[in-house]
Amino acid sequence: MAGGSREPGRTVASKVLALLGAFDAAHPQLTLTDLARRSGVPLSTAHRLVAELEEWQALSRDPDGRLRVGLRLWELGQLAPGRLVSLAHPWLQELFVTTGENVHLAVRDGLEVLYVDKVYGRRAVPIVSRTGGRLPMHPTGVGKALLAYEPDWFVKSYLARKLERPTPHTITEPGRLARELATVRAQGYALTYEEMTLGSCSAAAPILVDGRAVAAVGIVVASRRARELPRLIDPLLTAAAGIARASPPSSGSGP
Repeated sequence: MAGGSREPGRTVASKVLALLGAFDAAHPQLTLTDLARRSGVPLSTAHRLVAELEEWQALSRDPDGRLRVGLRLWELGQLAPGRLVSLAHPWLQELFVTTGENVHLAVRDGLEVLYVDKVYGRRAVPIVSRTGGRLPMHPTGVGKALLAYEPDWFVKSYLARKLERPTPHTITEPGRLARELATVRAQGYALTYEEMTLGSCSAAAPILVDGRAVAAVGIVVASRRARELPRLIDPLLTAAAGIARASPPSSGSGP
C-alpha cells in the first residue's frame, strides 16, 4: 500500500487491518461511511485505502455500493490450517444423514465460540450459527461443551463476567452455570433449551484430544421436538469420538 501514516501510532498496515477487521458475521456488507466508523479510520483515508483494496480484490462492491470481503481474501483464507475441519467434515456429513438435523463444528476463540463448519438441510430448523460466525459460550450447546473442559481459572474468570442473556431462558447465574458445566463433564455432552434462540434446542459434545476439548460438535432441533434430543446423543457422541480419534494432538492449535 502506498502512502505514509499521518496519525501518530498508526501505520498504514494497522489501518488496513482495521478496515478488514470491521467486517464480521453480523456485518458482512458495509457502506464506506460505516466501514470508516467501525474501523476508526478517517473517512478520507478509508476512501483511499479501500480503492487500493478493491484493486487488489481484497474488497468488492455490491451493486448498491456497499463493500464486502473480496475473492482474493477468500482465496488466501483457504491456505489457513484447516486439518481439524477436513478430518471432521465427513463425520458431520454422516451425523447429518443419520439425524436429518443441522450439525455444526465450533472451536473456542477467546470468550466466544467460532463456528468453523456446518452441514444443514432445507427442512431442518433455521439456526443463528454460520460458518465464520461467533456466539457467546454459555448459551450455546457447543460453547458449554467447550467451557466445561477449560481450566478452572478460565471458567472462574468467564463466570465472573456480566453474562449476555439472549433469551429469558439463558442461564447466567454463576453458581447454576457452574453446576451445569459439572454435569456436562460428568455425562460427556451438553444440552440447551432455548438459551440462544427462542424456538431452538441443542445437544453438543466435546472433541477430546489428550483430555483437551479442541472443538465441539453440535446438533440443533426445534423446541417442539426437544423430547427427541435424547435419541440424538448416541450418534452425536459417536461422531465426536470419531473426530477425536482421527485428530492428532496438534489439531488443538487451530481449526
